Amino acid sequence: MKNIFLNALRTLAGTPGGTRIGDVETGHVSFVQKDPVLALKQFKSTAAKGDAAAQLEVGHFFREGRGVQQNLAEAVHWYRLAAVQGNTTAQFTLGIIYNNGEGIMQDFTEAMHWYQLAALQGNANAQTNLGLMYEKGQGVLQDNAEALNWYRLAAIQGQVVAQYNLGLMHEKGEGVTQDFAEALKWYKLAALQGHGEAQGNLGVMYAKGEGVAKDDQSAHMWFNIAAAAGNSVAIKNRDAMTKNMSAQQISDAQKMARDWQTGRVLPK
Repeated sequence: MKNIFLNALRTLAGTPGGTRIGDVETGHVSFVQKDPVLALKQFKSTAAKGDAAAQLEVGHFFREGRGVQQNLAEAVHWYRLAAVQGNTTAQFTLGIIYNNGEGIMQDFTEAMHWYQLAALQGNANAQTNLGLMYEKGQGVLQDNAEALNWYRLAAIQGQVVAQYNLGLMHEKGEGVTQDFAEALKWYKLAALQGHGEAQGNLGVMYAKGEGVAKDDQSAHMWFNIAAAAGNSVAIKNRDAMTKNMSAQQISDAQKMARDWQTGRVLPK
């Protein structure tokens, strides 16, 4: 793929073999933005020779309407060429397109097929979406245990939605024995990445003492953080907490939230 980017950049610069390039990816983005028509022409030339990475790029151009009129059917054609060669991003993207019915008839079975191919290669986003499909029973029989397995594979790679969903399943005991401590662990990992619902759920767990010692100040802190992230339920929960807290406790909880927001510092 580097050769594609380098050749494209050299052509744009008009210096055959000679442009100084510090960051290929940044250069590629700049090139595409500056002259998408030329970029598409060069990518299509390479894609036509069977280069999967270039085929993926051409798919993006047609899907997004960059340098060409948007054409989702054409995008699917190029994504499919890359996907059958094992390109995980193309496989995942096809999964999304079929899952959402993006310019084509919605087809959960087809979405499952492409998600699974990408997921088996370790694509965390595909693993997460595969988990969602097993959890919802879309394109496959509902199977919470299987959903849990895929969420876990994605979550250990740091996929934030998978971490949140894993926390939710442990909290509710779906596909696994209910385990508040395990739910707390996954919620924290998602919360540290800014997931507002995970932050709000942490507040609830601290308020109730589920999986952790009851702690009104920590509950208030998480509700406050979640509220700042746009979680409307957390706003109500935070305000309700103050009725049973002293002015000093509220002040301390607010400081904890400020400290966390400044440097993701959690109270000891």
